[in-house]
Amino acid sequence: MEEKKASLPKPPQMSPYVFTFLLMGFGLWCFWDGWLTSDPDMADHALFNQVLSGILILWAIWDFFKVKKRYKTGKNKEK
Repeated sequence: MEEKKASLPKPPQMSPYVFTFLLMGFGLWCFWDGWLTSDPDMADHALFNQVLSGILILWAIWDFFKVKKRYKTGKNKEK
């Protein structure tokens, strides 16, 4: 039974930057809806999108550098 487990390939790993890119994507979407769109229906939600875009974009930038630092530290430990 243990021989079967050893022979199975490991599942592919997800990139550590997936969450960062999702945050940036949603932040840019909110930025578009809050600041750049000319759709009058979105005027009711403009303030929400403006505030949320600032939060999400800053969070994505912070998360990018945090993951980059952790990834670099992990690479050095493996060597």
